[in-house]
Amino acid sequence: MLAREQKLSHDLQQISFPTSIEYIYTPLEYARETHAMYVRKYCTTTKKILFVGMNPGPWGMSQTGIPFGEINIVRDWLKISGPVGKPSKEHPKRKIQGFNGTRSDISGRRLWSLFRDLCKSPENFFRVAYVYNYCPIAFMDNKGRNITPVEIKGEEQKRLQNACDAALQDIIQLLKVKIVVGIGIYAEKRAQHVVQTGGLLVQVRGIRHPSLKVMNNHKWLEATRQRLNTLNLLKYFRQISPNP
Repeated sequence: MLAREQKLSHDLQQISFPTSIEYIYTPLEYARETHAMYVRKYCTTTKKILFVGMNPGPWGMSQTGIPFGEINIVRDWLKISGPVGKPSKEHPKRKIQGFNGTRSDISGRRLWSLFRDLCKSPENFFRVAYVYNYCPIAFMDNKGRNITPVEIKGEEQKRLQNACDAALQDIIQLLKVKIVVGIGIYAEKRAQHVVQTGGLLVQVRGIRHPSLKVMNNHKWLEATRQRLNTLNLLKYFRQISPNP
């Protein structure tokens, strides 16, 4: 898992992105130690369900190296912490402070809080599921505004998606995933593309992204719990036996 992620991170760094992207953060590099702790602690078995996000947020994975990695949740619930380095070029408004940061990542807090409420312990969640980011790199313009993969156009987007698609297919097969849940429309669409083009016998489902930027998202926790129930997935997180 770690080797495949490092290959993806390296491949993405070989792409010449548009000049509008002035800052590229690669948490799999500068937060390698804490990310490796996440994989070695929680990705040692096959997974029935893979939750797939889009790419790191400035106050989540960019700070901790963990997908949707809100600092307090990562440290206090996932029990992961450690030294985090710096990107080669750092925006003054988006400084990497690692676990010393004080900003809370709303999306990460919502997502992991849902799993914490449902499963009580991380071990109960990770027996059946895992959280992974489609693209492990964060992009920003000169003002520090986050640029998502969907905003990158042309040949650069094609190269990015080809690399991320290939990695996602490998990880689905490595973990023997049966159900992929895209967190947000973009991640769901990329997962659908990977499953279809790869001929994988995997179901693809979707939930709304927990970001506050998504319209009418103030009741995300309640709506997502209901959505998981509708998708017949909630049962996996309520069952806490060793063999879900």
